[in-house]
Amino acid sequence: MTIKVRDLSKRFDKLVAVDNVTLDIMKGELFGLLGPNGAGKTTLISMLSTMLQPTSGTATLNGYSISKEAINVRRSIGVVFQDTTLDEKLTGRENLELHGRLYGMPRDLRNRRIKELLELVELDQRADDIVKTYSGGMMRRLEIARGLIHRPKVLFLDEPTLGLDPQTRNHIWEYIRELNREERVTMLLTTHYMEEADSLCERIAIIDQGKIVALDTPENLKGRVGGDIITLTVSNEIGAQKLVDMIQSSDDQIDFSSITRNGTNIMITVSNGESAIPELLSIISRGSEIKVINVNLRKPTLDDVFLHHTGKKMRADTMDDMQRLRFIARTRKK
Repeated sequence: MTIKVRDLSKRFDKLVAVDNVTLDIMKGELFGLLGPNGAGKTTLISMLSTMLQPTSGTATLNGYSISKEAINVRRSIGVVFQDTTLDEKLTGRENLELHGRLYGMPRDLRNRRIKELLELVELDQRADDIVKTYSGGMMRRLEIARGLIHRPKVLFLDEPTLGLDPQTRNHIWEYIRELNREERVTMLLTTHYMEEADSLCERIAIIDQGKIVALDTPENLKGRVGGDIITLTVSNEIGAQKLVDMIQSSDDQIDFSSITRNGTNIMITVSNGESAIPELLSIISRGSEIKVINVNLRKPTLDDVFLHHTGKKMRADTMDDMQRLRFIARTRKK
């Protein structure tokens, strides 16, 4: 395995950013760390990339301890940060040139690698333009190329598509897939976009409030939620609650594993949606005061997985990971 994490925690005073995380990431794997803002994703990456010392626990990357062999860890990893760190006054090529020099790459090797990566991320035609003229998507592609210039064994991608429009986000996904395939590098991707993790990652760990609450392939995670999901939208909340009561007390053989109401929406998890809908419609027809305005049948998504494991939907925290890190940095200076 490339990354081995055991009981890793980051605490500062009463703030618990990462709470006893244990996981293994295999060589060449595209691994996703999924969670809302403030869940601990950036803090975990900051420890694994040696920017933060853990409070407790251990982790090794490529056989090197993050606490005892930080220099060796840094030489073998690349990092694409959530916030851009490009020098916008330099050209794309100059940004890569500078990064290659920092890693001590010989000129010939550096030039070959820059040419290779610029072509791979389709920036070769804009390589000599000033970076501040680039679009957001182009900057992200350049940052990913920069993170790979020294051929790292592990690449950390921290929210690589944050703030990008859906079309640009999809293009970045394609580049990440191709880079993972072409470079054969282990990638750890953090995101709070469910569809991003589902599309890209071989395995996913869901993190919430600093804890890993689930870890498996996207398909297995969704499979554990079980069956199909039927959503009924009722015209008012009183009618919705009456319908829930009718379904729960009905003699009809509806094989449901859970039923929840959120306002006028009722979500029912069933083993077979196609056979359950006619039975539900039969129950609805017996409620003269109940008006159902929409019926939707779908397979479970990672949103449902997250809801299943945490009891809540993805949320925006009052303190996100970067704010946590800034808080820690400020406090450490005191």
